[in-house]
Amino acid sequence: MNKKIAVIKGDGIGPEIVTEALKVLDKTGEKFGHSFEYTYVLMGGCAIDETGVPLPQETIDICLASDSVLLGAVGGKKWDNLPGNLRPEAGLLGIRGALKLFANIRPAKLLKPLASACPLKPEITNNGLDLVIVRELIGGAYFGEHKTVTNPDGSKTASDNMVYSDYEIERICRVAFEMARKRRSKVHSVDKANVLDSSRLWREISHKVASEYPDVEFDDILVDNCAMQLVRNPAQFDVLVTENLFGDILSDEASMITGSLGMIPSASLGETSLGLYEPIHGSAPDIAGQNKANPIATILSAAMMLRYSFDMSAEADAIENSVTKVLESGFRTSDIMSDSEGLKCVSCTEMGDLISSEI
Repeated sequence: MNKKIAVIKGDGIGPEIVTEALKVLDKTGEKFGHSFEYTYVLMGGCAIDETGVPLPQETIDICLASDSVLLGAVGGKKWDNLPGNLRPEAGLLGIRGALKLFANIRPAKLLKPLASACPLKPEITNNGLDLVIVRELIGGAYFGEHKTVTNPDGSKTASDNMVYSDYEIERICRVAFEMARKRRSKVHSVDKANVLDSSRLWREISHKVASEYPDVEFDDILVDNCAMQLVRNPAQFDVLVTENLFGDILSDEASMITGSLGMIPSASLGETSLGLYEPIHGSAPDIAGQNKANPIATILSAAMMLRYSFDMSAEADAIENSVTKVLESGFRTSDIMSDSEGLKCVSCTEMGDLISSEI
């Protein structure tokens, strides 16, 4: 089977980690009889430097014509002083909108070899940590009206409008319930219904959807309580579904308690098989070009691409199992290194080679 993949290496460590993910993809294709055709496109700071905009139209067109998109990371201090619409992050928001990707899937699972890297006490993590955050991706405050005005007295006032329609809430909730059916059949809907009108509508619609899934256990939870419960007892959660801003914050919290942001992949999906796959961490410009970056999150993002966009579950399993085997053998990049005996710190390239060799 041949698949066309648009590749956005991006900024900072992006080119390094994507190179290792493609190495693993190629080895997987070789083993399972697939071929992957890569088309490299620009987005983020590198696109600004070359074209003047963070998301060129050519990039959108190529991504839409591809079977899927693999992304490294975008952004960096170099572009921090640009207007909001010209910052690298605007490219990320733009590509999600252009590809109509409304659901961000962020798993958070504590792998046994990395248990010592988790900041939580063993008596908490012994109960397990294996959850998925389903985050609405193209609505809410990030996509509402943003306005800063100068008042007559010279002071400034800023506002960001959080807007949700019932259909936007319904479709993301359905994604969560369908995913829960394939896991442990439990959904928590995260909102701030005690304060926000948008959350009250969210709660109304989530309850409507829940009534259609009587086989799935369902509950509401306020976002502040959810943030607390994630560090108090993460084992209680299976699938969390929430709006854009809350999901952005909670998914980073959930990911960090697994030991490192460098381990967590993500998928952004819409109503077709075309998806955008990326690690959740940033571009880490402070270590860019030093061969120190952890490529595992990007490699696992590639595995998610095989699973969700290409329906290649066995191939995805092979990659995920290879990652586990390498970690069990004691190999670590610097971000997940610990003082435990028998561990060996390896470079970004070496980690990619090790995982590829296990396919």
